[in-house]
Amino acid sequence: MKGTNTMQAAVLRGTQNGYDLVLKQSASLDQILVDLKALLENLKVDPQALAASKVSLDVLTEDRILTADEKARIEQLIAQYPRFEIHKIAANVMTIADAVQLRERENVHLLSKVIRNGQEVAMTGDVLFLGTIHEGGKLRTTGNIFSMGDVAGILQAGYPDDESKLIMGNLQNAQQVRIAEQFEIVEPGQLSDSQQTIAHVNDLHVLTFGKLANLKKINPKLYNQIGGI
Repeated sequence: MKGTNTMQAAVLRGTQNGYDLVLKQSASLDQILVDLKALLENLKVDPQALAASKVSLDVLTEDRILTADEKARIEQLIAQYPRFEIHKIAANVMTIADAVQLRERENVHLLSKVIRNGQEVAMTGDVLFLGTIHEGGKLRTTGNIFSMGDVAGILQAGYPDDESKLIMGNLQNAQQVRIAEQFEIVEPGQLSDSQQTIAHVNDLHVLTFGKLANLKKINPKLYNQIGGI
């Protein structure tokens, strides 16, 4: 059985470090498995298709977070082809599991509390925030902020003057976002309802917003530290 879609649900592309296997988020898992099997079969019978005798794959699922069952089905299919092995399966979305792993690997400080109007919490180093900041409340730190919480107040990374830091998380309802001395008052509707938002200071020393998928370009050093999530 072959997929009839013009767009392939499983696409292999070469990188400097090996091969990325991109699974399109718009496709169903069944279609992904059909196209993936066809791709692997073609590569299996064409020894010249790939240079390496053993191919390590970074499986990228775009903005789709796979369930344990979905991961198992993909792993089982690839396991039928001994030439291929999975290096990692990664999405553009940062999950709580990613954040906890980040905390363990990089000694990120965990903060899970309610910061109320008029309160200010000052930290040192990188912070994984899992609490709630009410409007008028403020969290500031010298490092980066990874927010998995509910923020309606003020976040400040890179205090007092380190513009290399960033803030990652759902910033849609934040009152204000600051990095070092640069700040942005977040207007209603300005940002999407997404955990993938990154606030950073660009080369023009202006605070701007990007996406987690672009972290490698925004901050290559941090991207490498956290394993290219």
